[in-house]
Amino acid sequence: MPIPRRFVTLFVCLLLASCGWLMPPPQLRGNKVDPDSLKELVPGTSTKADVTAVIGSPTARDTFDDNTWLYISEVTQQRIGRTVGELSQNVVVLNFTDKGVLSTVNKLNQADALPVTMIARTTPSPGTEASFMQQLLGNIGRFNPAGIGSTTGGPGSSGSGLSGAPH
Repeated sequence: MPIPRRFVTLFVCLLLASCGWLMPPPQLRGNKVDPDSLKELVPGTSTKADVTAVIGSPTARDTFDDNTWLYISEVTQQRIGRTVGELSQNVVVLNFTDKGVLSTVNKLNQADALPVTMIARTTPSPGTEASFMQQLLGNIGRFNPAGIGSTTGGPGSSGSGLSGAPH
């Protein structure tokens, strides 16, 4: 007795829906700042030492300004084909005065991210514009061991051969 088509469809749907437990759990990457700990920091009174004691060391510091600290975190999960998918991203930016006192606290997420466009240019290199095969095969026949049959001159001529022997 053949199995009705709707049972096969139901079985396939249930099988696909139950595959979620095979996925690895989400992973936290970076330094996630606890919102309750962040409330303890007061702009104008908290110092760099206070910040480090409450939420830890920053993930990164601004390249050109040592008074800007970045706490970067993201939650990722492996997807089909072992590619990593980003579930959420958060950045807390802390700015300090020159005296090391906290001045501003900014919270950023994925909505604040800017797309990065890649430029498809190549850097020109000096030399000929020969292809790889031309460069590979171009020297065949040019090397002449011991100067035999060289057209640069025979014995007694002032030309130099590839052999390196004195004339």
